[in-house]
Amino acid sequence: MSNETTILVTGASGQLGRLVIDALLKSTPATRIHALVRNAKAAASLAPLGVKTRIGDYADPRTLDAAFAGIDRLLLISSNDLGARTAQHANVIDAAKRAGVRLLAYTSLLHADTSPLGLAREHVQTETLLQASGLPFALLRNGWYTENYAATIAAAVERGVLAGSAGDGRISSAARADYAQAAAAVLSAPDEQAGRIYELAGDDSYTLAQFAAEVSAQAKKPVEYRNLTEAEYKAALIGAGLPEPVAALISDSDSGASQGGLFDDSGTLRKLIGHPTTPFASTIAATLATFKH
Repeated sequence: MSNETTILVTGASGQLGRLVIDALLKSTPATRIHALVRNAKAAASLAPLGVKTRIGDYADPRTLDAAFAGIDRLLLISSNDLGARTAQHANVIDAAKRAGVRLLAYTSLLHADTSPLGLAREHVQTETLLQASGLPFALLRNGWYTENYAATIAAAVERGVLAGSAGDGRISSAARADYAQAAAAVLSAPDEQAGRIYELAGDDSYTLAQFAAEVSAQAKKPVEYRNLTEAEYKAALIGAGLPEPVAALISDSDSGASQGGLFDDSGTLRKLIGHPTTPFASTIAATLATFKH
């Protein structure tokens, strides 16, 4: 990568996007980093970092041409608009091609092409679009964020139960910041990244029973893992107030984990970021520290 290479991070005000910006700033001048956000309010939140902001929306192709002008490397963080993601990603890919982007890195899903998770479907469709586009691209196939399970810790400690439908499936998760560092490493790499597929996952793996046991040990309160069928878990999530599509996604993902869909022991993420990934016990500790138990 030359000293003039420009980088744009989409979804820059989101949880992953902001962490990617932070990681890039450790090695790349702020003047070369551009952040794509949806509105001026989000742009203002990034102003203190010194990066350049651009307004654009995946769902509005008219906004993307100006947003991508002059960009060399672009990170497409997958949309969270389930069911509409493929069309939105197509808009980004088409605009990137028109703008002459030299590398598009896409945050896909771990082993997307063989994954049993329903979540993989739109990722595979996007990967197919990239392959057909003629754009130089790299795939960041992200495994599970440990924070996905950490979000359930407060309720688990309160009730003494962590529910799921993952059975004895092993989950190789890592902290969101680890995946952000991986994206930054690819975007700022001095060597050619086009054509590379990174299967990214945490160094250590665990079952949800082991996750619950670690929560229990750290919280010093009994927390057991209760394994449910996918249908039972979905119903429980809906009963807890989650919308049906979200409950379906979570229960399906757990079921996919039971089939090995969230396991990987290649160590690719560790190698890419140059240090061990964040242990799940550390994420549990950080989560517990945010509330009284």
